[in-house]
Amino acid sequence: MSEAKIKKMIAETFLEVADALETGRYGKKAVIGFACEGSEHGQENIDRAFELAVRKGLTPYMIEGEDIHKKMEELLESGEIDAAVTMHYPFPVGVSTVGKIITPGMGKAMYLATTTGTSDTDRVSAMVKNAIYGIIAAKADGIENPTVGIANIDGARQTEKYLLQLKENGYDIHFADSARADGGIVMRGNDLLGASADVMVMDSLTGNLMMKVFSSYTTGGNYESLGFGYGPGVGEGYDRLIMIVSRASGAPVIAGAMEYATNLIRHDWKKIADEEFEKANEAGLKDIINELMNKKTRVAVDE
Repeated sequence: MSEAKIKKMIAETFLEVADALETGRYGKKAVIGFACEGSEHGQENIDRAFELAVRKGLTPYMIEGEDIHKKMEELLESGEIDAAVTMHYPFPVGVSTVGKIITPGMGKAMYLATTTGTSDTDRVSAMVKNAIYGIIAAKADGIENPTVGIANIDGARQTEKYLLQLKENGYDIHFADSARADGGIVMRGNDLLGASADVMVMDSLTGNLMMKVFSSYTTGGNYESLGFGYGPGVGEGYDRLIMIVSRASGAPVIAGAMEYATNLIRHDWKKIADEEFEKANEAGLKDIINELMNKKTRVAVDE
């Protein structure tokens, strides 16, 4: 090993020790890469995001190159960065992102499951999977027993039926109760504003809309100033931590996405994801998805 590499290792070790003494957290600090594809708010916004991230005690890393996503993937593969934040990414079918916002009613965090990507080509199958994805993200962000609600949209009642089936089969899911007088797992608009559930299940298009509204309702819509972005791509067997923000995301949201990623790494998100998928599959998740797919096929044949 060269003298320069030895000196670098020694310097990094001293920095890790100093950080541990200051924060009480031991081990290498997570490095969060940022692949900027063109913010609507200019370079000044990116610079401010990095400043905010450093103030939070995070370690941001600017990803540069002609093919920025290829470079991002190389850095993730090599371990030079532990996670990446970017403004767009073509996740495979089966992977979608769990956003995190702060609700105006109670100032409480809520996870929107999901906000981008395609969990499944069938709507109800996607929403059932989204519930699992949301639980994974919330647990990996430090919530031990997140509560789950389903937004009152098309497919909500069918999703409720299958999630109750998973619970009856042994999957440990904690359902929220609507703040409305009639209660229940299916949530109304008031419940979204007040975060009656830690995890709010919906399709990704609705989640994308909700994310844009919640993150920019104080600014008139052109600048996303609140929350933690559209979240990490989650899916069974998916092992890259890639967080999504948008071109309209302001510096606080970009820094928030880096903070969200750091928390997921700190709580060993991969282990949590593997455990949750294993438990959900033992409770019959794949059987439910196959049943829904068979129903969809039969309807198509009958038509």
